[in-house]
Amino acid sequence: MIDFACLPSPCYIMDEELLRKNLTLIKSVADRAGVEIILAFKSFAMWRSFPVFREYIDHSTASSVYEARLALEEFGSKAHTYSPAYTEADFPEIMRCSSHITFNSLAQFHRFHPVVEEEKSGISCGIRVNPEYSEVETELYNPCAPGTRFGITADLLPRILPHGLEGFHCHSHCESSSYELERTLQHLEEKFSCWFPQIKWLNLGGGHLMTHKDYNVEHLVRMLKDLRARYPHLRIILEPGSAFTWQTGVLVSEVVDIVESRGIRTAILNVSFTCHMPDCLEMPYQPTVRGAQIGNDSGRHVYRLGGNSCLSGDYMGDWSFDHELHIGERIIFEDMIHYTIVKTNMFNGIHHPAIAMWTKEGKAVVFKRFSYEDYRDRMS
Repeated sequence: MIDFACLPSPCYIMDEELLRKNLTLIKSVADRAGVEIILAFKSFAMWRSFPVFREYIDHSTASSVYEARLALEEFGSKAHTYSPAYTEADFPEIMRCSSHITFNSLAQFHRFHPVVEEEKSGISCGIRVNPEYSEVETELYNPCAPGTRFGITADLLPRILPHGLEGFHCHSHCESSSYELERTLQHLEEKFSCWFPQIKWLNLGGGHLMTHKDYNVEHLVRMLKDLRARYPHLRIILEPGSAFTWQTGVLVSEVVDIVESRGIRTAILNVSFTCHMPDCLEMPYQPTVRGAQIGNDSGRHVYRLGGNSCLSGDYMGDWSFDHELHIGERIIFEDMIHYTIVKTNMFNGIHHPAIAMWTKEGKAVVFKRFSYEDYRDRMS
């Protein structure tokens, strides 16, 4: 049980025991299915926790030159890197830090693959393919939406793949189930399996939420085994983000003020949805608050929770509490580790939450406290 009294507010707090529980499950899937599962930094990149990850997995995936450097320098292995577009300025560093590089278009492949060959780097190059199928309902997160800038459709691939193109990368999920993956694989194989004999690896991307309590892990393992049986020469890779840190920690905040307007009470917090929990507004979804029920229960004490930025829409609600909130009371947002820390911003100069871990030994370790200098340096 985390002792919140010994930690600062606001603060992101990861629970090491919960993290290890997820990592154990993910490693079990990888081992039993005979595939590789790697960490996507776009969801989580708290590098102080990487020694724990390295007990269970060997590699990570990067989407930029900074993430690729983090993979090499802090995770300790070269990245599987994909970006919508590489620049000549960044590409030498991308090569230095990557074992695999996936290109978004044939134009990018033809532009940069000669550099990879010239350097004799041993990097394996691939291309992102678009199966033109996704069950992601939120348009902002649907990589296969009509007119998408991501990946190449089957009609644009030559019958014989260009020399040096060794893998396909497909990403069309977001917090999805194994059954959505099963249906996606049907479309992927229908459109692209004729090229499978020409490639060495198939990366099925992220969005596989295998650590969710309702996820059918056994179905996933069977499906991946069947996929490998159909294409035994292919190395199968998955790169989920959220699955690694799903339900592994919280964002602790506190009530700064309580205001009322037209019968609506808002508890203003020392955190911001805009700055610290942007997916709540983008996805959108209403997060779970410890000790509260989502919705307006007339028999309880109902509050909106408001962020501390000047953006009018920086609030969510409603939550029903069993007591009147008071100034200084801690408000704990559940499951706030994935796609939060990596997305924080300093709009309005708002203070970043501290970053901490509650260790398996029951101790609090604060990795980072942010200061004015962090804001000033970003604005310079």
